[in-house]
Amino acid sequence: MKDNKQNIDFLIIGIKIIRWYKLNGRKLPWRNTKNPYFIWISEIILQQTQVRQGWEHYLRFTERFPDIKTLAKAHTDEVLLYWKGLGYYSRAINLHKAAQQIMNNFGGIFPSSYKEILALKGVGKYTAAAVSSICFNEKKPAVDGNFYRVFSRVFADDFDISNSKAFEYFSNLALMTMPQNNCGDFNQGIMDIGSEICKPKNPSCEVCPIAEHCLAFSTGTSLSFPVKTKKIKIQNLSLTYFFIFYDNQFLVQQRDKTSIWKKLFEFPTKIDQELLSYQTNEQRIKHKLTHKNLEITIKIIKPNKAEIFLKAAKNYIIMDTAKAHLHSFPKPLQNFYEQFFK
Repeated sequence: MKDNKQNIDFLIIGIKIIRWYKLNGRKLPWRNTKNPYFIWISEIILQQTQVRQGWEHYLRFTERFPDIKTLAKAHTDEVLLYWKGLGYYSRAINLHKAAQQIMNNFGGIFPSSYKEILALKGVGKYTAAAVSSICFNEKKPAVDGNFYRVFSRVFADDFDISNSKAFEYFSNLALMTMPQNNCGDFNQGIMDIGSEICKPKNPSCEVCPIAEHCLAFSTGTSLSFPVKTKKIKIQNLSLTYFFIFYDNQFLVQQRDKTSIWKKLFEFPTKIDQELLSYQTNEQRIKHKLTHKNLEITIKIIKPNKAEIFLKAAKNYIIMDTAKAHLHSFPKPLQNFYEQFFK
């Protein structure tokens, strides 16, 4: 709705966002530094994780991997272990590869431009903009769901955010309000306003620092924005596992780099037919991932002799229950074996 923007003082909106952020921004551990390594780690963690959940994981991960070199030299399995509980483990794998990229291509020094940061494995436009603006004051809007919601409401703009051009459209809109300085504060201010005030269902417009400039607020149409017409199709997946155990040991395998749960440990997915005669029970578990509904069937198999268990183990890894916590499993499988041996 271009007509809505004709009489708006764009720059004053940006100034008010920065001023509000300096006084009211959330106190988060990664906001005590401009070190791009720590900002990068925090942004990757928060891609699919709430701040409250990500906080402790961030502290634990950066304590073990305090710099690029340490992360790059670590074994993938250890990186996954310290990512445990965050889910979406491809993020950890990409972090590891990107750290190696930085060591190989930038001499271990984190790149300082949006374009170079964007070239890192697993880094998208949002993350590159967040890091480059916060750490290097590059004028790049970190456009995400918060940006779409805040700016579509401020300008009562019905541009469809499911449109492939939405990122570019709202980036240009944000650039008109973004001052030359304090670019990182501007982006973080939008993050905080979007998550704490301009919420999807119950916005707290009465405390919003830019409410007087918000066309949706003045017309009582906040909940009509943003406009999104296309819905992402949810995929239903069925998985079958065989939980083969004897005493306090069970069999596992490590996933490859394809499909979901890359490089994590899991129960066997195929077994010899003769082992089915030792099946004692089965359990069905429903689990939700982003855009996926999983129905997991776990067939519980207990061989009656150690030699049968060891024969089955030839193609797998024997996992001792006392050491299972040292490895990364998909959450529903971890919950299962922990409950089973409780």
